[in-house]
This record gives sequence, C-alpha cells and structure tokens, in this order.
Amino acid sequence: MQIALIVIAVIALLLIIVIWATYNGLVKTNERVNEAWSDITVQLKYRADLIPNVVETVKGYAKHEKGVFEEVTKARNASMSAKSVNGAAEAERSMQGALGRLFAIAEAYPELKANTNFQQLQLQLQDVEDKIQAARRFYNAGAKALNTKLKLFPTNLINKLVGHFTERDYFEVPEAEKAQIEKAPEVKFDN
Repeated sequence: MQIALIVIAVIALLLIIVIWATYNGLVKTNERVNEAWSDITVQLKYRADLIPNVVETVKGYAKHEKGVFEEVTKARNASMSAKSVNGAAEAERSMQGALGRLFAIAEAYPELKANTNFQQLQLQLQDVEDKIQAARRFYNAGAKALNTKLKLFPTNLINKLVGHFTERDYFEVPEAEKAQIEKAPEVKFDN
C-alpha cells in the first residue's frame, strides 16, 4: 500500500513538473514572439516618420505628382494604424508600391537625385527596410517555433488545460518582393 502511494506521488510530481516546464516554455516562446513583433513595429514607426521628409523633398521638385504623394500618405497612415500582423502585412504591400512609385518619380529628376538631403533620406529608408526585413525574419522564426510547440504533444494538451496561447500569423513578404527573391539573377557580359 505504501509503495502504491509512493508511485502515485512520484507520477503526480512528474506530471506537475512536465506541465510546469511545458507552460514556462510556452511563456518564453510567446514573449520572444511579442518582442520580435515589437521590433517590427518600432522599425515601421521609424520608417513612417521618415516618409513625410521624403515626400516633402520630392514635392519640391515634382509638384505636379500630387496623386503619388497622396498615395504615399495614405499608405503611411494605413501602416501606422495596422492592428494585426495581417493588417501590417497588407499595409506593407501598399507602402512598398507607393514608395516604388515615389522613387520612380525621383528618377525623372536628376537634380533631385543629386540632392544631398534626398540621398541621405534614401539611405535611411534603405537602412530601415533592411532592419524591417531582419525583424520580420526574427518574428517569423519565433512564430514558427510557437506554432510548432502548440501543435506538438503533450504541449497541445497542456495548453488546452492551463494555457491561453494561440498560433501566430506570419508576417509575409509582399508578393513583389517574393518574386524578386525567387527570380534568379541574370548575369550578362558585354563584349
């Protein structure tokens, strides 16, 4: 009888340890994903703060391109008001398109391209775009780790019992960027 109680106590203790360790693992992974998302939002905010300066600089040279300026402003506002990962990804698609059109206008004005302020703003935007990509990769890796844990046994059962964690959406690459990434570079040698 005593041995049976000891066995039951050991099994109960082991079960408590497994639940405790699994739950704490989920908490840590979830917090890593939250931190990664925070990094993305910081970079998106920084870029959004740069955009009015870029628009004003380009406006000085291309006053008649009002539609593009409005499109960039609209995309910036959508980016700032996105409340979810999917909303931010959709806003990113609009932002990439709008910025692409804005910089296409800049290509038509050699004096604008030569403007030191514009060049610095372009460098800052490129830097923040690189940081957004890095933060997105870090976030997606964390989301994958969390989503995988939530599907694995016994974590899935423990989460149903004592957890409140849900799978995270991935912050997807805009389609234009995906096509650019997947396309093999062309190498040509001039004779």
